[in-house]
Amino acid sequence: MVKMDAAAAENNNQTRLQEEYLKGMDQLVEGELIKGHVIQVDSEHVYLDVGYKSEGKIPVTEFKETPNVGEDISVVLVKREGKNGELVVSKKKAEAKLLWKELKDAFQDHKTIAGKVVKSIKGGFEVDLGIEVRAFIPISKMDLHRIETPEEYIGLDTQFYIERLYNEKSKVNIVLSRREWLEETLSAKKKEFFEKTTIGDEVDGTVKSFTSFGAFIDLGGFDGLLHINDMSWGHVNRPKDYVKKGQEIKLKVIRLEPEDEKINLSLKHFSDDPWSTFEDRYQVEDVIKGKVTKLTDFGAFIEIEEGIEGLAHISELSWVKRIKHPKEILNIGDEVEAMILGYDIHEGRISLGMKQVLPNPWDELGEKYPVGMKLTRTIKKVTNAGAFVELEEGIDGFLHAENLSWTKKVKNPSSILKEGEEIEVVIIHVDTEMHRIGLGVKQLSEDPWSTLMSIAPKGSTIEGQVSNITDFGLFVKVQGEIEGLIHKNNLSEDRDADVDSLLSKYKVGDKVTAAVIELQPGKQKLSLSIKEMKLREQKKEISKYIHENDGDDTTYTLADMLKDKEN
Repeated sequence: MVKMDAAAAENNNQTRLQEEYLKGMDQLVEGELIKGHVIQVDSEHVYLDVGYKSEGKIPVTEFKETPNVGEDISVVLVKREGKNGELVVSKKKAEAKLLWKELKDAFQDHKTIAGKVVKSIKGGFEVDLGIEVRAFIPISKMDLHRIETPEEYIGLDTQFYIERLYNEKSKVNIVLSRREWLEETLSAKKKEFFEKTTIGDEVDGTVKSFTSFGAFIDLGGFDGLLHINDMSWGHVNRPKDYVKKGQEIKLKVIRLEPEDEKINLSLKHFSDDPWSTFEDRYQVEDVIKGKVTKLTDFGAFIEIEEGIEGLAHISELSWVKRIKHPKEILNIGDEVEAMILGYDIHEGRISLGMKQVLPNPWDELGEKYPVGMKLTRTIKKVTNAGAFVELEEGIDGFLHAENLSWTKKVKNPSSILKEGEEIEVVIIHVDTEMHRIGLGVKQLSEDPWSTLMSIAPKGSTIEGQVSNITDFGLFVKVQGEIEGLIHKNNLSEDRDADVDSLLSKYKVGDKVTAAVIELQPGKQKLSLSIKEMKLREQKKEISKYIHENDGDDTTYTLADMLKDKEN
């Protein structure tokens, strides 16, 4: 009885197992994705238990890394029974199913997928998404900037968004965009940077590109600016002298503007500002050595030390030379000496003088060129007011037009003075403080006006020669080449005389005698009168007649004298 019961139980178990097996067989659908459990691995195959009467096997070559016993692997059930009744599964088809599921999910949920750029084609690139699935990305969607060399992107493993996904009846069309992912990534990095970074922090970056005003530093997909003024406390002419393209560099953050996404960086802030200790090292009238860094129309910039630069104005370059531009005596890079004339630490300015480190030749010019000294020199330049005469290199004297002649008023100096000609002059004054030397030509001879004043004072009679005739009178040249004027109203003592008729009787060269009625040497003015001379002669004769007839009882009048003269 017991044996009967045991046999019956065994039959029941076999029946149950067979039913479960058949039920499991019904659940395995060809073409579907199933899980397999690795139960054995040899040199050629990986064996899987999928809950079927036989194991599935997959060539080891389909695995990048050989799995271990006990691992679960997704496969596609190709056939429940192959030619030899074995189970046929495919890892590649499983991977393809999983990939397409991933692509559909990514497209629908707007998530990124990984891919590798494998080829540059017309209008863009071909991207390998795995399992022989290829996609297209337009060149405009590959990066944030214009792409000049597409070849640089071949082999790039990166993330993409799917913009278009179509897979029907063996026709596949997938269009990707990397640009959107880059924009999101960049935005997230910037946001994190501005949230975590403060002014004064040190950051690492890579020199990306140069401009005339500095260099752009890649801080991880976004740029910061290293301005030329922040590369060194000293004078910087070329950014490339301080950083190199592609160089990894540590910098300090000196400015942050989250709203405008502006980041300013600095190299020089790793050291102290030299201006903060300037007065510990320099004082006014100190003589320093420096290097010429820049030349302008108004002067030369001289670097005293890194970060400390001063200006030597063009007027402070030489005591004697008339410098139009500093390049006449200086070159960029020259080592020079200069004196500190003044400074403003707040403004970062220093006033320098180069001439102050040399003796001032003007201090000795008063002795070298005393007043009254005669010398012959070359006319350097003629102006409307006179002429500059070079006494020695860098030292000019000025010959004013009024000092050319005692008797002539020179309105146009260039009519008698020519640049490059030699001229004899005399020193008439020296001003060492104002750096002026006055010259004269007329002072080489005596002042004829002073002589005339002594021999022909007002009221005296003087002889001369008519030198010019005008509508208003006669110009008469007297001794010393001085010209005086006889106004036409002073030609005759006769009030009824026709003065214009009298004036017409004179010609140039006629000798005349006239009385001096006005003499002003300072104004070079001489006024003469024939009328005054005649009247004085008449008075003299009257006086003479009166004197000769003094004591005579006969009354003798002026009318009688005139009558006698007529007879």
